[in-house]
Amino acid sequence: MKAEIAVLDIQGTHRIYTELHRSRTPAGTILLVNGSLSTLTSFAQTLRYLQPHFNVVLFDLPYAGQSRRHNNHQRLLSREDEADIIVGLIEHFQADHLLSFSWGGIASLKALARRPRHVRKAAIYSFSPVINGAMLDYLERGSQVLGACDRDGIAALVNGTIGKHLPSLYQRYNHRHIRSLELYEYAQMKFHVDTVLHHEGRSCVSQADAIDIPLLFLNGEWDEYTTPQDARLFAQHARQCDFHRVARAGHFIDVEHKRACLETRDAVLDFLLAPAIAQRQAVAV
Repeated sequence: MKAEIAVLDIQGTHRIYTELHRSRTPAGTILLVNGSLSTLTSFAQTLRYLQPHFNVVLFDLPYAGQSRRHNNHQRLLSREDEADIIVGLIEHFQADHLLSFSWGGIASLKALARRPRHVRKAAIYSFSPVINGAMLDYLERGSQVLGACDRDGIAALVNGTIGKHLPSLYQRYNHRHIRSLELYEYAQMKFHVDTVLHHEGRSCVSQADAIDIPLLFLNGEWDEYTTPQDARLFAQHARQCDFHRVARAGHFIDVEHKRACLETRDAVLDFLLAPAIAQRQAVAV
């Protein structure tokens, strides 16, 4: 089924390119929020296993992908701005589920903390509430190469750290994609990285305290940057949360190999398709 494409005006400020992929027998509508330096195309694998069950909404932030040409890029966006966009898209599509990947988790948790009326569950991939040593090193090196607009250096850093468990084909695609980005995209990413390094924006425990829907955190067993152990710290703050460690997978859990994709698919569908009341009871036990 062909995607329904629209460019939406969010709050009269941002023009957002969206794709609605309808399911023939939807159990609901799910909004997918991608990570830094990514576009909606990064969710191609995720779309395949979600669309049989859900209407799937993909989008690009104003500075990325298909949204770039519709915006003027006169100012950098904060995570609060991105949360505004997510809430606006939830309202427009009446999305009752949300899934985020990696750095998309910051704005997603901020959005969920506002308790948008439609959302019933959310799955958070490859995210944790702390900056461990490996992540700190990655961010500090990232700030340097982003500031220098070192295109090959940025791509090499991503592939050599969070992307090191990706197949070589994906790494080549990553390299081509990252080195082709506009200068304002590098500036936007450096702004987010520096904000986190100054201990702002990364601490999501206050947002987790305010979220009253079930959350599922999925992290790869081999992910040194957002580890399954660190993700479990959310249990001290989120009211209803569960966790799944994807075996023999790194940061890009569902695209690294087939077995990791199938395990991720099964875990997230079991969570999303379970009755909400049953899920709350299971977490409470």
